Amino acid sequence: MEMIAPAPKRIAVVLGGGGLKGFAHVGVLRALQERGMRPAVYAGTSIGALVAAACVRGVSPDEMARRALALRRRDLFRLNHMGIMMGRLRSPSIYMEEPLRALVDSVCPAGTFADLPTPVYVNTVDVERGSQVVWGCPGLRNVPVADAVYASCALPGFFPPGRVDGRLCIDGGTIDNLPVNIAALGMDALIAVDVGNADLTHATDVHTEGFSAVFMRAASLMMRALQLPPLEQWQGPPMILIRPRVGHIGWFSFSHTEELIAEGYRAACEALEGYETFFDAPGGVYPRRRMRVLVDRARCTGCGACVALAPRLMALDGAQKAFTLTNIVEWSPADGDFVRHCPTGALTVQKVA
Repeated sequence: MEMIAPAPKRIAVVLGGGGLKGFAHVGVLRALQERGMRPAVYAGTSIGALVAAACVRGVSPDEMARRALALRRRDLFRLNHMGIMMGRLRSPSIYMEEPLRALVDSVCPAGTFADLPTPVYVNTVDVERGSQVVWGCPGLRNVPVADAVYASCALPGFFPPGRVDGRLCIDGGTIDNLPVNIAALGMDALIAVDVGNADLTHATDVHTEGFSAVFMRAASLMMRALQLPPLEQWQGPPMILIRPRVGHIGWFSFSHTEELIAEGYRAACEALEGYETFFDAPGGVYPRRRMRVLVDRARCTGCGACVALAPRLMALDGAQKAFTLTNIVEWSPADGDFVRHCPTGALTVQKVA
């Protein structure tokens, strides 16, 4: 009897927003290319949408890296002097639209989403209706790809909103920085890359660095809070969550491009080890690691924050000190965020061999 080969897995690749930290996506795509992966769908927010669109256009990871390394601040950020001078607080943005438009046009496919050989979902927010709009989905395909990508990159206050099919749209990260739910429809597995909010490091003296630094810090915290619940409660197909360690790099830093690409590649290679096994799983977020939560009783004040955030794992004893209900847990990259919310730093995590 002739053996019938199983149908190839339909894999969606989802690239999150994160300003220039998104250069790490280039390293991830390089790792996927080396493994011969051919995604059935791409989805992205902000720079993730830009990189996804460029990939579908046929721009190779090597060419993306070359373009990223050549990019300079003046190529993207030009102050909107006239708008600020004439409109003052009524100016739509700090920076001009044209440089970002030119960058988007240079890498995006020409034509509409209906013309693309591989589907791309571009996540935006209709700022007038207050609703999420994912261009490229059924009924939302007959619009220019470049228009949607520009709008997805239009960080509020920094760049003017973009018009897409009559809708005034802004950066999709305002609502959903990693659009995994829409990308999962009809897929067998997902690969999601979080570069914007993965490892928020302790930031000191943010208030001394000006409006931009305070705004972006607040935006990062907001995006992280919105992004965590869908990942922690994931009920879709198996997902490999890649989180490069880029928290120490600013959203608009032009001096870490090579490091970002290398870190994206490293993180992808680590997360993709044994990926075939993950794809055959019934669901969940991968890779999973055996971890132990440790409580410093001297630091614990019994505030109950950990119990409120992780009631299935944490509890308070008779002395009103936190303790773990389970000694060892299996965590994906989406788990364990409650640890960083301990106000006294009494919780730490230890990897179990």
